[in-house]
Amino acid sequence: MRPLSYRRAAEIGEAVATVSTEPTSAFLAGGTTEVDLVRLGVARHDLLVDINDLPLADIENLPGGGLRIGALARMNDVARAAQVVEMYPGIAQALLLGASEQLRNMATMGGNLCQRVRCAYFRDNVSPCNKREPGTGCSALDGQNRGHAILGTSEHCIATHPSDVAVALVAFDAVVHTIGPSGARIIPIENFYLLPGRTPHIEHPLEHGELIVAIEVPPLPVARGSLYLKFRDRQSYEFALVSVLSALLVQDGRITEVRLALGGVGTTPWRARRAEAQLVGAPATAGSFAAAAAAELDAAVLHEHNAFKQELAQRAIVRGLDQAMVSAVHGGAR
Repeated sequence: MRPLSYRRAAEIGEAVATVSTEPTSAFLAGGTTEVDLVRLGVARHDLLVDINDLPLADIENLPGGGLRIGALARMNDVARAAQVVEMYPGIAQALLLGASEQLRNMATMGGNLCQRVRCAYFRDNVSPCNKREPGTGCSALDGQNRGHAILGTSEHCIATHPSDVAVALVAFDAVVHTIGPSGARIIPIENFYLLPGRTPHIEHPLEHGELIVAIEVPPLPVARGSLYLKFRDRQSYEFALVSVLSALLVQDGRITEVRLALGGVGTTPWRARRAEAQLVGAPATAGSFAAAAAAELDAAVLHEHNAFKQELAQRAIVRGLDQAMVSAVHGGAR
């Protein structure tokens, strides 16, 4: 068994300094992903720095509207916070559908955003995997790829990003606040997730030792009618085959604003911008929803076992938008 050291940080600066100066170290929060990867031998850390004592668990209303969610806030606490349920129901739903009650009580928001893929080839520590060992190949391309991505893929990796709440946060233009060796940064969440390209092992723009401290979600009237739908092989404790975050505003029968993002089909939480652009100004009808969904999925790259996801995603988009119509805010006010 690989020797492993453990330290507990009392301050943000201490945590950042410790990890940034130890090349084989990592932060430890809820541990619901990191501990698994250490046990599997996929994460080859020599030191874990426990950050649970840091004051990063608050959920705060911002003066100009919107929310600031501490990186150590637990998934269950965020999902049940009154202001989240009222202002961003899609976030609350994504969190509740993202894991079991026990995991939600432990898992943190920052850890959720940084969780690694659930691709079996990545986790078996034996199969060729460019994400685990760059340059070795992608076993999923010709292997068991039923759960893998059809959008944002490359010849080097087709693993899907597993987070549910990240889908909602991408739809709502959240930003990620970090503190690292070079100081504080604000990263738009869409820039936080990198497409695999030729370097699938580089998933985020974070430097070693850079710590997520908070997530901010801007004030969005359209988000008050948002919903998150998740389609999976079983109704509990399962990752998405396809998921969709949808929200829209309608006035005089036409769509004035729409937010749409997908999970389970992209190598990153997938903002459906092509569909959004087609929907703005269009009539709020099933025909418009279907046409926009088809346009978004037109770029899908299919493999032997996951081709069904193209149609499933299109149907999910139509259903999500149709159900969001019930909560649509007419004329920009409730």
